[in-house]
Amino acid sequence: MATSTAFTNSRVARGVAIKTIFKDLRAGNVAFLPQRIAIFGQGSTLSTYSTVKAQITSAYEAGTTYGFGSPIHLAALQMFPINGDGVGSIPVTVYPLDDDGTGVVSDGDITPSGTITAAAQYTVEVNNIVSEPFVISVADTVAAIVTAMTTAINAVLDMPIIAVDGTTKVTFTSKWKGVSANDIYVEVVGSTTVGNVFTITQANGGLVNPDVDAALAQMGDIWETLVLNCMELSDTATLGKFSVVGEGRWGAEVRRPFAVLTGETEATVATATAGAEARKTDRVNGQVSVPGSNDLPLQVAARAIARIALRADNDPAYDFGSMPLTGITPGTDAEQWTSTQRDYAIKRGASSVKVKDGVVNLADTVTFYHPTGEVVPAYRYVVDIIKIMTILYNLDLIFDSVEWDGKPLVPDNQVITNPNAKKPRMAVGDIWLLIESLAQNAIISDAAFAKDNTFASIDTQNPKRLNINSTMKISGNSNVISVDFNFGFYFGTATII
Repeated sequence: MATSTAFTNSRVARGVAIKTIFKDLRAGNVAFLPQRIAIFGQGSTLSTYSTVKAQITSAYEAGTTYGFGSPIHLAALQMFPINGDGVGSIPVTVYPLDDDGTGVVSDGDITPSGTITAAAQYTVEVNNIVSEPFVISVADTVAAIVTAMTTAINAVLDMPIIAVDGTTKVTFTSKWKGVSANDIYVEVVGSTTVGNVFTITQANGGLVNPDVDAALAQMGDIWETLVLNCMELSDTATLGKFSVVGEGRWGAEVRRPFAVLTGETEATVATATAGAEARKTDRVNGQVSVPGSNDLPLQVAARAIARIALRADNDPAYDFGSMPLTGITPGTDAEQWTSTQRDYAIKRGASSVKVKDGVVNLADTVTFYHPTGEVVPAYRYVVDIIKIMTILYNLDLIFDSVEWDGKPLVPDNQVITNPNAKKPRMAVGDIWLLIESLAQNAIISDAAFAKDNTFASIDTQNPKRLNINSTMKISGNSNVISVDFNFGFYFGTATII
């Protein structure tokens, strides 16, 4: 029978003491790792903001803090969409980046021309963000058209560009500096049969992305699980920095790994996957490809992370296939990857999507990890990394706690009366309970195997050290379903006379 510690053992005087203690009665029930999202991106060049990390709860907050139309704000629009189909209560933390001191904005222009035969309404779309409508009439001069276009563009705060009235053309510049600003895509939408012609010079000239080192240093002990990289996939220096820090987060004493996703909109599969193919051992970074989309890559990845985080938060064993990326515009039908091309992409370490009824849906979501000769890459699928995170989280809850820290440690065969004492078999018992719950939640398979391969012992050289070894089999997912359908014909039965 355990001795109460409400009074110390030396207490003699009459009295009643009742000590209130919280006891974790989960009895091995698995706790799902709370998902957290981190945005590494820039604010607007014209905005003044702190580069200290901060949590946001809406796109409007992101806009007012870091500038409307900035990468941070555009990412937040995908995570906190107006229709409410976003991250819910999952924390979103911004790790703000300043423009590099040598950074350069991207710029371009729109030049109207032609002989107008009838009035028509138009909009300017920038990465599928639509301007205010404007009307061009028969009597309008080029200067009048340019003024109308400029006003229509600047009337929409979400625009990633600033338009300037150049009298003979609309010139525009990106709201941030860097190579990522070259992904801005502009088009004029409206009648093509009334004589109006719009010649567009797409955004170009953006140079030098910001450095992420200082922002990464702010992560500390917080377990950010999913990270959005707002730079472009060709920025290998930034990918490398995420990889180095991310590898450190896998460390035994840190045990806070994360997955980084970057967007890609290149339609040619070989080109789109070249970066992933070059990073065969990178288990930290991954890409989300939407072939031919006119959305910014950061918008693509932000929307994917919003969907992934919500499912991982509720059911970490469930893969992300068929999750709709509403708000993301696909490329043309001809630009979509075939089944063979998607398979090719996955084997090169690049995620894929499928367009169903005009809506982009996640297909396979993977990291770059695909070492040569590793038939089943251990860290390929993001869902498997989420499962591993969940196991690490629960092992941490068990052993990095007052239930185990500093307790007396004795052999399994020793008789004890001290309620605080621990034996190696107690550690095995705690893990067995966890194994049962992990199996019930389909995070692992073959609970019997995991139990048979869980061991604990007091170290032979250090009496204050408990060595534990447990091997578990991560569950699979129904990503590939192969069905053989056999058929024949019905023939009547011959009549026997």
